[in-house]
Amino acid sequence: METENQAQILSNVEIAKDIWKIDLETPQAAEVKPGQFVMVELPGYFLRRPISVCDTNDGVLTMIYKVMGKGTDLMTTLKPGESLNLVGPLGQGFPVVGSVDAVLLIGGGVGTPPLVKTAKAWLEKGKKVDVVLGFNTKNDVFGLDLFAQLGIDAHIATMDGSMGTKGTVLDAIKECNIDTEFVQACGPLPMLRAVQNAYSKGYISLESRMGCGIGVCMGCVVTDNGGELLRVCKNGPVFPIGKVVL
Repeated sequence: METENQAQILSNVEIAKDIWKIDLETPQAAEVKPGQFVMVELPGYFLRRPISVCDTNDGVLTMIYKVMGKGTDLMTTLKPGESLNLVGPLGQGFPVVGSVDAVLLIGGGVGTPPLVKTAKAWLEKGKKVDVVLGFNTKNDVFGLDLFAQLGIDAHIATMDGSMGTKGTVLDAIKECNIDTEFVQACGPLPMLRAVQNAYSKGYISLESRMGCGIGVCMGCVVTDNGGELLRVCKNGPVFPIGKVVL
């Protein structure tokens, strides 16, 4: 159940070009499930920003965000000791259940962060976890240390070939001979479309602009294969592969 809380900032640092990692102390951390998000209130802005939760640990909630405009640029100026008002956790996250023995986590750009907590949850269940991440260039790569802390050596694809496999995440999966059938993916729409075309078992998490984050404003509507309208914030952001028209 979502709650509102003033979360105290512990750290807020740049970890790659225009990519920032912020740690906050909040009781909401204990409630977050893999793949969920929070709505962040920023001073001077009417609408909150939806940001996925990267990880939680001992009352600390970690988010990784990209500077996309004035709101997220303002976030980079926030200092330890200051606070952020959060509503959450929100949305349907990645199910970490079932009889699968192995899972392949696929991330693209800022779709990478929610896979950290997801990977941890699968590992705690004793499952084999492979991670493949896609970026434009090596300068855009981040998060490898977070997976390494879990004992996972993430495979990298870059479009220009400056790091890892040259090409897409599917190219890296093929090059690394990863034959896991069950996938969970988060990233830009073209990547998710390719994943949905290549796999039939698993889940994808959609990125979407949101007004309210709780299913009221209908600003993040998508259509399922039966023509039904679904709200990314409330019915998702995680959907079974093949359910949503991409």
